Amino acid sequence: MFPQNIVLIGFMGTGKSSIGKRAARILGFRFVDTDHLITERAGMEIPQIFALHGEAHFRDLETETLRSLENTSHQVVATGGGIVLREENRRQLRSLGFTVALTAREDVLFERVSRNTKRPLLQTADPQGTIHNMVQERAALYADTAQFLVDTSDLGQQALAELIAHEALSRFPSLTST
Repeated sequence: MFPQNIVLIGFMGTGKSSIGKRAARILGFRFVDTDHLITERAGMEIPQIFALHGEAHFRDLETETLRSLENTSHQVVATGGGIVLREENRRQLRSLGFTVALTAREDVLFERVSRNTKRPLLQTADPQGTIHNMVQERAALYADTAQFLVDTSDLGQQALAELIAHEALSRFPSLTST
């Protein structure tokens, strides 16, 4: 079976949403952000979900949201950074479409994510150390799940979106918009 979607995975701050929106426009696809779907369904923002129900509940919502995308096509799907923590999700991501892992150097990630003070997993005494530990913990999961890896540290969003669209179409011509 050929991929029907492009799925972006990677650590927070790698550009999944911003690059994903641009890639969707290039391809004429719909853009979907799993974090946005979760907040819509839960009726609250992610920091509230973490505060009221905990991380495990949020991860359950991620899994449910991913399952809801099973029979979709012609979408660019941006996922939350921790979606790869569950094996079930990694299998689902691979079956959902052409999976692209976005990466970036840790100093770049810290600079990007420090702009948003609402990230629940970074509410620690040492956010930079937390980023380092989380990147180390997740790097192999991203790499094992993805069919294509892209470092977003030094390229602009449009160039990255074009690169991803080109790579997806060159590997899977059936992905062209209908």
